[in-house]
Amino acid sequence: MYGYIKGVVTKITPKNIIIENNGIGYLLIVSNPYSFKLNNECKVFVHQYVREDLIDLYGFGSEDEKELFLKLISVSGIGPKSALSILATGTVKEIVSAIESRNDAYLRKFPGIGAKASQQIILDLQGKLNYDEAISYKGSKLDDVEEALIALGYSKKEISKVLPKLDGALDEGNLVKEALKLLVK
Repeated sequence: MYGYIKGVVTKITPKNIIIENNGIGYLLIVSNPYSFKLNNECKVFVHQYVREDLIDLYGFGSEDEKELFLKLISVSGIGPKSALSILATGTVKEIVSAIESRNDAYLRKFPGIGAKASQQIILDLQGKLNYDEAISYKGSKLDDVEEALIALGYSKKEISKVLPKLDGALDEGNLVKEALKLLVK
């Protein structure tokens, strides 16, 4: 089983990338190959998908993307290609929000996802996705901000409402200030 591969992207095609690590080129099926840069070193989170007649490696730009992919393929009737098309079209935050708010119409806009499949995704995954998964892509800075706000006496429920609204590009100090302004409103 693979966790991630760190290496240089040597080839990009419309469906996959090849990432070279220690002289071995790994062909990774990814949701958006053109989000990677040719001849650039990167870290790609990987899931090995094994079936009776097939072994594929799927690559993801973040751990949250990988975790959402794994949860999507656990849904009856959703395979890796459908899950990948969902990830290619929407962000982790948007997809989790749609599932949690039972936004059936949002899920049906993805290729290969009809009314039955979208209802099944909501039925199987609603309440099982941590909201943290949708916001943790901004980095561990938000974990520090959350700890600071808890130390100031705010509940996790209050904090979870403001964290998605924060600008992940700011440093921790400014993130805490921004969060406090939102909490006071």
